[in-house]
Amino acid sequence: MKRNNIFKIFALAAVLVTGLSSCNDFLTIYPTDKTIGEDFWKTKEDVQGMVTGAYGSMISYGCQERAIIWGAYRSDELVKYSSYNNTNLENISAVNLLPQNGYNSWESFYAVINRCNIVLNHAADVMENDPAFTKGDYDETRAQMLALRSLCYFYLVRTFRDVPYTTQSYEDDDQEMVIPQVSPDSVLQYCINDLEEAERYIMKSGAYGKQDWRNVGYFTRDAVRALLADIYLWRASINHSQADYQKCISYADQIIKSKDEYFQANTTGMAAMDKDPYHLIDRDMAFSSIFVDGNSSESILEWQYDGSNNSNLALENLYYETGNSENHQTTSALMASQIFNFYDEKANTTQGQKVYVSKNDYRYWYNVYGVNSEEATELSVRKMVSQDGYVSSGNQASTDPTKFNVGETQNNRRTFDNYRQNWIVYRLTDVMLMKAEALVQTAANDSDRVVLDQAFNLVQAVNKRSMAKNVSDTLQISAFPDRESMELLVLAERERELCFEGKRWFDLMRYCYRHMEGVDLKTKLADRTEWPTLYAPMLALIVRKYVTGGEAVSYKMKSEPFLYWPIQERELKVNNLLKQNPVFEQEKTTQKQ
Repeated sequence: MKRNNIFKIFALAAVLVTGLSSCNDFLTIYPTDKTIGEDFWKTKEDVQGMVTGAYGSMISYGCQERAIIWGAYRSDELVKYSSYNNTNLENISAVNLLPQNGYNSWESFYAVINRCNIVLNHAADVMENDPAFTKGDYDETRAQMLALRSLCYFYLVRTFRDVPYTTQSYEDDDQEMVIPQVSPDSVLQYCINDLEEAERYIMKSGAYGKQDWRNVGYFTRDAVRALLADIYLWRASINHSQADYQKCISYADQIIKSKDEYFQANTTGMAAMDKDPYHLIDRDMAFSSIFVDGNSSESILEWQYDGSNNSNLALENLYYETGNSENHQTTSALMASQIFNFYDEKANTTQGQKVYVSKNDYRYWYNVYGVNSEEATELSVRKMVSQDGYVSSGNQASTDPTKFNVGETQNNRRTFDNYRQNWIVYRLTDVMLMKAEALVQTAANDSDRVVLDQAFNLVQAVNKRSMAKNVSDTLQISAFPDRESMELLVLAERERELCFEGKRWFDLMRYCYRHMEGVDLKTKLADRTEWPTLYAPMLALIVRKYVTGGEAVSYKMKSEPFLYWPIQERELKVNNLLKQNPVFEQEKTTQKQ
């Protein structure tokens, strides 16, 4: 039997599952080993169904699971629940990133890419067959698929570095799709080019109408700009390009302005007089509005789960409960690291061993269950799990964190079935902190207070929203006198604000890259024999979560290739053009080169 690579495995799913009930019966009509060609692309509804299918594949279990494992679990935020038996997770924690590890499979993301490519390669033909599918419809469709494909490639570059890139769609089992890797410099530039085109044609943010989920469930202009800001920040952190940092700042400014304009145009009464350009949700309502109800005014892009047609089972299994509705455990696979348990006045520096600076920070109590407790040996994630926008301790329930000394113990208020928690890809405070991070790097020197103060003000706005009312322990600008201290402040605030949202590992990678020399984005890892050494303070942050074994982990992670995953073993077998991450051999243990 012929082995199929990633493109072949998911080609059929690209057309068979569109999310539209009108297409449910064509499984009985068309052959199951081919995708639909000229007999399918006839109407506007055909295109819309394929676009729906592309987004549907993005919210698959595989993509959601890897967004958490790749972006959060490898960082200092999460540890494996001690009683959860999973050798793959244990190996990740020990930096034994084996080619056989199931979590390093990239096939879910290439499945989305292939769906996007199919639409991009066929949608134009529909204009000739259906007058209802106009040039404007086509341009919007193309923009959606270019943006979604770019997001997938950005995940892959940050996770594997050197990846295959293709715009060809796989639609026939006889097609050969043996594709070599290309350098990250090339992939990132392709994504930037596609996103700049998408920005011109994609729907303006809010254009679907008030309260319409598509305003944040689909890519809009703000979402495209958020992804562009993220890519430019990533590339700038590696190539130290001031021009790329400025691009990040520019796109962040456009998003902030867009959000402000939308607020002013859609708000009445006293609230309309608010001159704050960010309009962040009030501290008393933020947790419920953002992480319980979903699609808040701060959202830019969220993957939509309704609990009926789809459930976010990957997030549920990793953060809430594992198993299935018939036989499930009452705990999650992953737990929050002990660095979330207590607050520490040094949390904004590399010396700090905790995340929060003050117990008056709402996020200290809301993001994790059971904090501030000597007895808490394992901490459950509360963000995206709890359905309550208040903290309860004993017989008390309140939205005021100053009233609590020990955080809430886990209360399983959700049922296992119909887990409809959205996954946030981008939201406003994320973009604000991207801008702050870029601003710090554009400061001419430690005395450039104009730029550094701008960065501080952005962090202060995010931080102050989460502080209890009438407290005085918000951030003080005098504590951050130079670029280094301001850089660490932004990094610390991003963890407080965005923990468990799949951001932290990539934040740490950017921090590491900014302090490394000799990195070459245009050269693939396998084409070098020596690689830049990792930045020690970044490693010190990673190993904070280890009760024991942190020193061994730090020793293993010596050079740039250790930041990335190996290619899965089965992909190497079906694609002889792929070259393995050079510090990982296809053995049962990781070999240091």
